[in-house]
Amino acid sequence: MDIDVVDIQDAEATDALALSDDVFDAEVREHLFWEVVNWQRAKRHQGTHKAKSRSEVSGGGRKPWAQKGTGRARHGSIRSPIWVGGGVSHGPSPRNYDYQISKKKRRAALRAALTGRAREGTLYIVEDFDLPEIKTKRAVEMLERLEVSNALVVDTTERDEESGDVQHNRELRLSVRNLPDVKYLAAEGLNVEDILQYDALVVSREAIEQIQEGLEP
Repeated sequence: MDIDVVDIQDAEATDALALSDDVFDAEVREHLFWEVVNWQRAKRHQGTHKAKSRSEVSGGGRKPWAQKGTGRARHGSIRSPIWVGGGVSHGPSPRNYDYQISKKKRRAALRAALTGRAREGTLYIVEDFDLPEIKTKRAVEMLERLEVSNALVVDTTERDEESGDVQHNRELRLSVRNLPDVKYLAAEGLNVEDILQYDALVVSREAIEQIQEGLEP
């Protein structure tokens, strides 16, 4: 499959890039989207919910009143779940919601999502994201030239040789962060949920080559 590579300055095609059929013409199995997106959301679930049981609430060290003779119901502790301020019966406790799905499924779902974007014509490849300054207006103008408003923007990163820190395209990342319908991602962070969430996928040429290399069988 061939796709045009455009210049962000005028949205004119400057070249054509041959995409691998193994990645961009894969079988689209929508049930994999459901599996992988649920897995992604489960990994983000913090699981810090907690309610105190009757053994954890304060008070209740003695029987509140005598068993018989008071005319009131029988009670053994004010920590009972039926008392206001008592413990919670079968309440939530911290847990890990994470589970594993195979790498083969994750890669197949990502290839299917990219194939869907390519077939719909909502995959845009630009030569590079060379923005002169950090300015949201420049990012809006760039997307308007591509005729997209709701987009996932993807570019490559570099690793600093001295510190070892990962360096993002700072001008691009900071220029789009205030746009409610646009999200920046590094190529290595591309995922199924974000691809499906946005109407268009705008990727730099270097990033699409990196993604393609990582997903080829």
